[in-house]
Amino acid sequence: MVKLSLSLAFNPNPRSRPILDGTVQPEGIEFTCSQVSPGELFHRQLTHQEFDVSEMSISSLLMIMADGNKDWVALPIFTTRHFFGTQAIARNGANIETGTQMKGKRVGVNEYQQTAALWSRGFFHHEYGVKAEDVEWFMERTPEYSHAGATGFKAPPGVTLNFIPESSSMDQMMMKGELDAIQHYFWGGGGINRSNIDLAKQPEMHYIFPDPAAESARYYKDTGIFPFNHTVIMRRSVYEANPWAARNILEAFEKAKQQSYAVTRESTQPWIDTGVLDASAKRSLANDIYPYGLAANRMVVEKAMEFSTEQGLTPRVMTPEEVFAPMLLDS
Repeated sequence: MVKLSLSLAFNPNPRSRPILDGTVQPEGIEFTCSQVSPGELFHRQLTHQEFDVSEMSISSLLMIMADGNKDWVALPIFTTRHFFGTQAIARNGANIETGTQMKGKRVGVNEYQQTAALWSRGFFHHEYGVKAEDVEWFMERTPEYSHAGATGFKAPPGVTLNFIPESSSMDQMMMKGELDAIQHYFWGGGGINRSNIDLAKQPEMHYIFPDPAAESARYYKDTGIFPFNHTVIMRRSVYEANPWAARNILEAFEKAKQQSYAVTRESTQPWIDTGVLDASAKRSLANDIYPYGLAANRMVVEKAMEFSTEQGLTPRVMTPEEVFAPMLLDS
């Protein structure tokens, strides 16, 4: 029995919860589990390598691995997905009513190198022609306590990046008219995030896309991309000593995910039985839109790698073979 420390992001998604509560355990592995807010977890892993297995920002992982870091191998377990950029918020007086009008504006970001920002910039660049160099950026997280502080991040050439003073925050700057928009917004504290106002509900603000869900659906239909932001990493020394453990962990996460799906299907069945939802809902619930493994995710993984180099975060386009555990390249 191999004993490993595991940390997942605070308030884990239901697909991972059976791992944390011990309902599902990888064969031959005993996890000591903890939960940490995502930003804090990534900072701790990037600076102190505290946990044997954890969630990790794919953007920061690509950056350190492209720079030669060999501490980790990634497992193709994509714990969280979201359509980053489709819920972009603008100030009413900023003259931003379409995605193309963000050019020349002052745009806030929790952290420039985080995966949510990577996908948001890629979305606005390729869908609406707004490149990273076309806006002036304001980053909320401090250089000392952020992914950037842990990796020595510097703004790519041609990108204007300012740091918001600790006495302020993105929400305050938006309310005061000191920022024009936010491409993707994490608020409510969360350790190293300082904003606490739900800007989308403020009368002074509006969504750039009036129906964010419809814009997300359009993007998915047009591109096939359902962006992920977290993958799972494993300490390389542990992997090299126990390569079998990578597959057992992947299989355990898959089992946990299927358990969560079963609960969803069971809870939805009364709506189908009464006709409130038609039979197509049952067919839809049979689709796995959170697939694990490289085979089902290679295109999206490679797109993240392309965006990273295109945006100046990595000096070259990484390949999945360089990042993911060799044992799982056939998954």
